[in-house]
Amino acid sequence: MPTTARNGSFFPGAADLAARIDVLADRLSDGLKPLASIAYNYAWSWTRDGAAVFRDINPHRWELAGGNPVRFLGDLWPGTVEAAERNPALLERVQALSEEVGTYLERPDRPRPGVDGPVAFFCAEFGFHSSMPIYSGGLGVLAGDILKEASDQALPMIGIGLFYRRGYFRQRLDSAGRQQEYWVTNDPKSMPMVRVTGPDGAPLLLDVPLSGEPLYFQVWRVDVGRIPLLLLDSQVPENDAVQRWTTARLYDGSRAIRLAQYGLLGMGGMRALQALRIDPAVIHLNEGHPSLAVLELAASRVAQGATLADALAELRDRVVFTTHTPVAAGNETYSPDEFLGAFGDLPGRLGIDVSEFLRLSQSAPDGPPGMTPLALRVSGRRNGVSRLHGEVARRMWQPLFDLPEADVPIAHVTNGAHIPTFLGDPMYRLLTEHLGEGWLERAADPATWAGVHGVPNGELWAARRDSRERLVTYVRAKSQQDRLLRGEQIAYVRAIEDCLDPNALTLGFARRLATYKRLYLLTQDPDRARRILGGAQPVQLLISGKAHPNDEGGKDALQRVYNLKREDGEIAERVVFVEDYDLDVARHLVSGCDVWVNLPRKPMEASGTSGMKAAFNGVLQLSVLDGWWAEGFDGENGWGIPGDEDPDPGVADQRDATTFYDLLEHEVVPLFYERDAEGVPVRWCEKIKASLATNGPMFSATRMVDDYAAWMYPTR
Repeated sequence: MPTTARNGSFFPGAADLAARIDVLADRLSDGLKPLASIAYNYAWSWTRDGAAVFRDINPHRWELAGGNPVRFLGDLWPGTVEAAERNPALLERVQALSEEVGTYLERPDRPRPGVDGPVAFFCAEFGFHSSMPIYSGGLGVLAGDILKEASDQALPMIGIGLFYRRGYFRQRLDSAGRQQEYWVTNDPKSMPMVRVTGPDGAPLLLDVPLSGEPLYFQVWRVDVGRIPLLLLDSQVPENDAVQRWTTARLYDGSRAIRLAQYGLLGMGGMRALQALRIDPAVIHLNEGHPSLAVLELAASRVAQGATLADALAELRDRVVFTTHTPVAAGNETYSPDEFLGAFGDLPGRLGIDVSEFLRLSQSAPDGPPGMTPLALRVSGRRNGVSRLHGEVARRMWQPLFDLPEADVPIAHVTNGAHIPTFLGDPMYRLLTEHLGEGWLERAADPATWAGVHGVPNGELWAARRDSRERLVTYVRAKSQQDRLLRGEQIAYVRAIEDCLDPNALTLGFARRLATYKRLYLLTQDPDRARRILGGAQPVQLLISGKAHPNDEGGKDALQRVYNLKREDGEIAERVVFVEDYDLDVARHLVSGCDVWVNLPRKPMEASGTSGMKAAFNGVLQLSVLDGWWAEGFDGENGWGIPGDEDPDPGVADQRDATTFYDLLEHEVVPLFYERDAEGVPVRWCEKIKASLATNGPMFSATRMVDDYAAWMYPTR
């Protein structure tokens, strides 16, 4: 009988997890022992007092541990444990957290109509906490939010990904403002994860055929609330050095390594499920990278006597494919030799010839093979990640289907963000007071948010001021440390103490710094940028993000902004680049800024989610009407830049930059500084309420997972 994932208690790896918890608990005093089991489940990270309980045991060591509770508890000094044991208030909070998490995890599954079993959610990256750095940006964070929300809704789901021993790169800027990359090794021994063992107690060891040789891999389990995440890892003695590197770095620069990663994720992920006797009702391919999972399952049907056509016809009804980007780098293609060199055994196992195999992964006859066309062909239900992106995807992939564009079978499920993860404390307290206990469980219902219109403006403004002050404190401390690490002059290091005004209008621009995100528009007109930033009504700008190591254009844009700040003392105190963008940095920025800026080249932003997270916190949008904002903007809840397509990119850039500066200078800044007798910007606060009431329910992960469960997951 297939193993289920209910509550995680019967899922493979349960005994391994219990053993690791016992080892950690033995190091702790009686009052702290409940934290051992909490540390091995990331549910604590979105429980309101979860992180604070760990931090308040020893704030310095919590910071040193990078928010990793297993490492933190394992490294505690005996004196720290003894001091915690003498703190009754802290021990009460430990017990309360243990009871809250326990109750949360013990709820029964809530299956959905038409979904007869768990959803297997495949993705190349998962971003659910900075202490598990196996993500690069929006795709991974979106995947993490889906796991969290599925857990909140008790939707049976299993995640399948890769465990990258060196994760994604860490970022430093040199003294010239040029991005430098380095990698840090992830040690599973000190991370909240366990290796899955077989019936004999030995680590489960499986293999997939790649590049003419077996690639061996082991399986790790990470618990994200109620959802078990299986991470495949090629770092085993049976592989040679090159094979072990397969799971070394996310989105490795080598095309051969990336192909091996996608083969391991898809074929290896399906083999792991089969070895663990898990038969998913739905296979959700989050981007094209894991699309070989379906062919692996089809190969097992062919081995039992079916034809490939019959096998795929049977399987398609179980397969959902979500495409996330129209950008070429996200839909990478390969030469036939590269593709066959990696997956040359598959045609034989599928009972087809090489030409037919290649046709499965080509968007046009004789075109280059790729994972996205393959995912489109093997899936029965397909979606983009916003209404506009659905239109773009239908136009983009129309040749593959050879249908009128309107009939191309690609729907859309607009992305959402996990509110408990990204909602800062000041706004959480305010919204809970006015929307009522349990409002987060009803976040997808517009009626839940109607109460924001009754929030007194003074209270709303106080929460926003508190959020901004916390952000300024955080950025000052982090930037000072970053400048010390960069070897800056002490005077410049100390100057950060005078940077940023906790009462000034604060703009945020933070995201993956791909060229199409157009960071450079912020300084398209340097003189005007200086005039706005250096004006009598203070405006300050926080920038954060990473350019891919091979993206020289993205690095150039970052360096230009950095040098404008360094060369102009007049605005130096009002522009800060926050290094090494990750989930922790993001949570601070989206909660504390006043305005969230997004300037993509339309229609390249399939969805974007950072602005959604900011909107939950009462941050207003000043963004191009692309992705999610094209359907979120109603004329009253923020500011929209049309960003219409133009055959001349330079013309579009100049036009959009001018619109951005005009809106900022003539509408945003004056409205922010328009105050009543009590110093409250009344019209600004009313705009925040309009944003919360419209964007809160529409772009919550609750609504997103509801949509998947209702429209995309049920079998026909």
